[in-house]
Amino acid sequence: MAKVRVRLQPRASRNEISGYREDPETGEQVLQARVTAPPVDGKANKALIALLAREFSVPKSRIQIVQGETSRDKLIELPG
Repeated sequence: MAKVRVRLQPRASRNEISGYREDPETGEQVLQARVTAPPVDGKANKALIALLAREFSVPKSRIQIVQGETSRDKLIELPG
């Protein structure tokens, strides 16, 4: 399983992965993701999982949010 840091922007104009940026505090690469769903009742998290599943061609059931369920900064676990 691979772990990826993600910075999520809910309520964006479209669902997309806009690239990577370097976290100034840790120096780690962080994936920038935008979803149209609001951050209410887990809708943005579900939209993020669907976006990552489509982008990385893996089933949604294999993607897990390890940290940051209620935060914009998340740690995602992906297969492979």
